[in-house]
Amino acid sequence: MITMFFVIKDNSGMASKMKKLVTPRHFNTILYIGIIVFFSMIVSCGPSAEELEVVDYTPSPGDDWKVSTPEEQGLDPMLVARLYHDAAELETIYSLLVVKDGFLIAEDYFNEGSVEQKALLQSVAKSITSALVGIAQNQNCLSGVDEKMIDFFPEYADQKVDPRKQQITIQDMLQMRAGFPPEESDPALWEAVWSGDYVHLVVDFPLTSDPGSAFQYSNLTAHWLGVIVARACGTDLEIFGQQYLFDPLGAEIGDWKKDLDGYNWAAGEIHVSARDTAKFGMLYLNEGQFAGKQIIPADWVRDSLQTYSEHAYNNIGRFQDIGYGYQWWSAAIGDHPVNFAWGHGGQLIVLLDELNMVVVVTADPFYDVYGSESWKHEKANFDLVGDFIDSLP
Repeated sequence: MITMFFVIKDNSGMASKMKKLVTPRHFNTILYIGIIVFFSMIVSCGPSAEELEVVDYTPSPGDDWKVSTPEEQGLDPMLVARLYHDAAELETIYSLLVVKDGFLIAEDYFNEGSVEQKALLQSVAKSITSALVGIAQNQNCLSGVDEKMIDFFPEYADQKVDPRKQQITIQDMLQMRAGFPPEESDPALWEAVWSGDYVHLVVDFPLTSDPGSAFQYSNLTAHWLGVIVARACGTDLEIFGQQYLFDPLGAEIGDWKKDLDGYNWAAGEIHVSARDTAKFGMLYLNEGQFAGKQIIPADWVRDSLQTYSEHAYNNIGRFQDIGYGYQWWSAAIGDHPVNFAWGHGGQLIVLLDELNMVVVVTADPFYDVYGSESWKHEKANFDLVGDFIDSLP
């Protein structure tokens, strides 16, 4: 008696196992059938060349981007067509843009997305806040990343505070190594995130690690960075960001939620169009320059895109070895190192420095929806971009 196992993967990636007990005289017949099934599945996998040839990803008309084609910028148009073919199958994606060598080479909108839409970006805002910290330093509002967090909250100077908080620096906060816990780790902390009352939590929230010692992803830490910029520069964070970041990009901030004290929620809740989001990505790809103007210091960009915490998050599909910089993530996709901004729901700004490329995804932010219900869609966006980048030579 011969025991045979066939493991077959269908197009959804789910594996089914078939166990057959056969006699030797049936072995060749079943083996032949197995080979036919295997090769028929390979042939039927994915769209045909004819289907890909009719996929239209031509950028929309507009004078805010130089437009080109994949061929003119050295990319296989069929790989780009496959990307947009697959994107059209997703239920919650709003936009998908590809920028190569400074040219918008591919663009399309899906579901409720449009070129005019200012999509709600969640934690992508953290990367924007990081940029504003660098600009504030360049504007001499801040003297450097070694300044202490607690110095920007003088109203608590007379209160008894965990002495470790006296040591938290702006750099610790940028790296998510300030010592504050992830809010999802405790229902009370998570409830506080939705309260809108944040400033007093600088002293009220406990530390769960010594400053600088461990990566812990904290929304409130990112928000307090925005409060620090607003206080140090004596202005509203949105006004500061529009003047020194978005205006030089020829871009515009939409609505940006504020907390109960009037500070913009620096960890998320900002509305920006997909094209303007891509401009922000290009700014970091070009070491802080855009259209010949140095908007962010080049050394700030380089420092921001370093990896200070390795294995900061579990692997997500082809996004492997995920690390963290100054409110930017890093990863490896096949042979391609990338940096990326990431928002809930699968909003992405992915930078491929070696290919001079930016990929932008905006999507349903799944507002106040967490767990498997939102994650399956979020991961689908990661898989979409990851498969495309991994296919690039």
